[in-house]
Amino acid sequence: MHSWPAPALPQIPGTGRPVRVHDTATGALVQLDPGPVAGLYVCGITPYDATHLGHAATYVTFDVLGRALRDAGHEVRYVQNVTDVDDPLLARAVRDGIDWTRLADRETALFREDMTALSVIPPDVYLGVTESIAAIVEAVARLEGDGTAYRLAAPDAAGADIYLDISRCPGFGSVSGLGRGEMLDLFAERGGDPDRDGKRDALDPLLWRAEREGEPAWDGAGLGWGRPGWHIECTVIALTHLGMPFTVQGGGTDLAFPHHEMSAGQGCALTGEPTYASAYVHQAMVGLDGEKMSKSKGNLVLVSNLRADGVDPMAIRLALLAHHYRTEWEWTPADLTQAQARLARWRQAVSTNGGPAPDALVDVLRERVADDLDTPGALAAMDDWAAESLRAGGSDLAAPGIAARAVDRLLGIRL
Repeated sequence: MHSWPAPALPQIPGTGRPVRVHDTATGALVQLDPGPVAGLYVCGITPYDATHLGHAATYVTFDVLGRALRDAGHEVRYVQNVTDVDDPLLARAVRDGIDWTRLADRETALFREDMTALSVIPPDVYLGVTESIAAIVEAVARLEGDGTAYRLAAPDAAGADIYLDISRCPGFGSVSGLGRGEMLDLFAERGGDPDRDGKRDALDPLLWRAEREGEPAWDGAGLGWGRPGWHIECTVIALTHLGMPFTVQGGGTDLAFPHHEMSAGQGCALTGEPTYASAYVHQAMVGLDGEKMSKSKGNLVLVSNLRADGVDPMAIRLALLAHHYRTEWEWTPADLTQAQARLARWRQAVSTNGGPAPDALVDVLRERVADDLDTPGALAAMDDWAAESLRAGGSDLAAPGIAARAVDRLLGIRL
């Protein structure tokens, strides 16, 4: 699967600072120390609908993280999946009377267009589940072979479903830090089946779903015909293309449990290594009309619709960056109005013949993005520089160009 065109990453004087982020697993700020190459895995879309602002906030956040790491001198190896076969996708295809593969292809293509417009640097590896079946089959067979997975008869299928035995994953629970009661509630809410009879533990996740009538299936060799469960796809893609431990596992806060918890447990079971990712970083939810913006609720503001209405994608990106990634917020029209006005001021400020010296601006931009991706602080610094430039001008002829390149490199805002 191909990703999307990479935006140019302009050069600016100097080098960025070490990057600190909030690690969900420890509840603390941690400094990333990846060595020459930082491994970044961000969970991708299930392509049954268009990109909404909650999605966009996540991918813009991790784009800024990648930019900060690159600016600090690291190479970034970025991996992202596409869950191009899953229950919600199949259900939507049936509802709309469209082949599920056509639906997935259509929405993935639209996602690529949105990411291109928003100046998001594409993943180095961009893989669908359907492209990863062989590796997933091999991993599930290994887990079954060493007793970490077990079979459960499925009355509505010829074969058996296969589950992970979480008792064989000693670090289980360390990613989310949740109690068992909350885990059970979230597991039921977020695609799990805690009430399935015969499971060794109600929280055991599905690794391989035996073929059901009318559902797509693949030859799983010794596993039988079927398709992967949700969590194992990310584990296998991450291990294949990043190894363990990689630097950051990223996604929305709704993925911390069960998805990232299960992914980590499976990775540790497959490798025997105690650490799946060095840090778990999660984007807070974006709301609309008092509820989390989500496909299941249908309360969506779509990036593609805003673009079709003539909204500059850089204004959309600025509206997202105005909120710290760990703070929940609710989209209103005022977010876009303020972002459009900010974008116009910045563009006016960098269109002058000279401006205030840019050194302090560049330093503060670097400081803010390196300090837990403080994009609101970075935007405020550029606001101050632009206001001074428009008020008093400046004699530094290179300043407007350096300022423009700095906000492009570090924040992804093209002026």
